[in-house]
Amino acid sequence: MSDRFNTIAGWTLFSGIIALGFSSLSGHYFRADKHNRPEQMGFAIEGVAEEGEGGKAATPIEALLATADVAKGEASFKKCAACHTANQGGANGIGPNLYGVLGEAVAAGRGGFAFSDALKAKGGKWDWATLNEWLTNPKAFANGTKMSFAGLSDAQERANVMVYLNSLGSNLPLPAVPAAAAAPAGGEAEAAAVVGDAAKGEQSAKKCAACHTFNPGGANGIGPNLAGIAGEAVASGRGGFAFSDALKAKGGKWDDATLDAWLKNPKAFAAGTKMTFAGISDAQERANVIAYLKTVK
Repeated sequence: MSDRFNTIAGWTLFSGIIALGFSSLSGHYFRADKHNRPEQMGFAIEGVAEEGEGGKAATPIEALLATADVAKGEASFKKCAACHTANQGGANGIGPNLYGVLGEAVAAGRGGFAFSDALKAKGGKWDWATLNEWLTNPKAFANGTKMSFAGLSDAQERANVMVYLNSLGSNLPLPAVPAAAAAPAGGEAEAAAVVGDAAKGEQSAKKCAACHTFNPGGANGIGPNLAGIAGEAVASGRGGFAFSDALKAKGGKWDDATLDAWLKNPKAFAAGTKMTFAGISDAQERANVIAYLKTVK
């Protein structure tokens, strides 16, 4: 009897050891007991941010609009051309004609286009913030919209498209850039902090001589005479020069910051300007030109 009991106990102990071994082996096999997170947890759920997303401050759309490129916006708009026209008086298609849409009431006009009830219910106007939200994700903006386009995830691309549309019969003034966004980011110097060299600026200004004169009392040409322009009201005086409505709408004065924004990208500064010059991308060169303009009285 004792031998039989010992046999049963031995087999029981052996079975327990085997079970423990399989448990350990399966744990290692499936990595169920690991202390480190997998490289990718489960699967992504649409609309839910990954861990760590949102921690990095996004550049405000106002700042992106200030540097937006009309030509790039026109190129991006080709994605929309299957459904929309943008020429003045153009016909509606699958989507409405978009000429002059900025500043207009949401889901109104457009030659009687049949907007969805979801979009009609939004109200308001197509201002910069509203259009940015729409272009980011139309279905999130108006759940039930007939718009099938998924949206533009890149904020700079949206800004480019918006300034392009604004150049087509709207010419709304660009929104002010928030003060925090205007501050240097990551230690990069803004043009206002760059010391300009007037002599070098005079050399750079030769690029402008085909359209502008710089001597006091000089005649206007394709562009206005620029003697004494620094500190003067934007789009005023200059011997009665015919400034564009877009530039007239800007207001303010030609201070360092305004001159820098204009010289960087005239079409982004005032969409609809008659100025054809693409701008000066180098901050130091812009600072040099501004320093030179201050010497021309």
